[in-house]
Amino acid sequence: MHIGERVRDYRRMRRLTLRQLGAAAGVSASFLSQLENGRTDASVGTLRRLATALGVAVADLIETGAPAAHRVLRRADRPEAGLGLGARKFMLTRPPLRHLEVYSAEFEPGGSTGEDAYTHGDAQELVLVLRGSARVQIGGEEHHLEEGDSVEYSTSVPHRLVNPGPGPAEVLWIISPPTPDAVPDPLPAPGSDVRETSARRS
Repeated sequence: MHIGERVRDYRRMRRLTLRQLGAAAGVSASFLSQLENGRTDASVGTLRRLATALGVAVADLIETGAPAAHRVLRRADRPEAGLGLGARKFMLTRPPLRHLEVYSAEFEPGGSTGEDAYTHGDAQELVLVLRGSARVQIGGEEHHLEEGDSVEYSTSVPHRLVNPGPGPAEVLWIISPPTPDAVPDPLPAPGSDVRETSARRS
């Protein structure tokens, strides 16, 4: 598979337009179109920026073998992601994200996702309490969940989770489709107005 085809597939998985991905990676939409159609190549630096914007590793863009059908992730190997105070968050679905984004999180008594509610993209999110209890704020509503309870909502609605205690809590987040919050702000292209074309390979 040509690198451009992988870029196109991952871009569509992330539901990004050519213009959105180009802005995040610091290249033009026309360059991306040519890359995806195999009419130009990309430098290592450009591939790194594209991989960052797509939330994948550079190896995912250049790997020639077929992806594994089954990917086992041991509990001890879960990548840890940042979260609020008194909490630890672990990613269960590994890049490249396809249709699901799944996290588990452990909260100390009083731990939360942060002082403020937050949003990320516009996807369907479900939170399931695996252990303990949780207080979930969604917009202007508040829900108290016990072990085995769940609630779902749109990620575009401000939300926040708190462990009211007195013991530790563990929750599972399931998001579909993966939200583009991992896509960084547009990176400045080298120079004031740099465009990448097939005539000047990046």
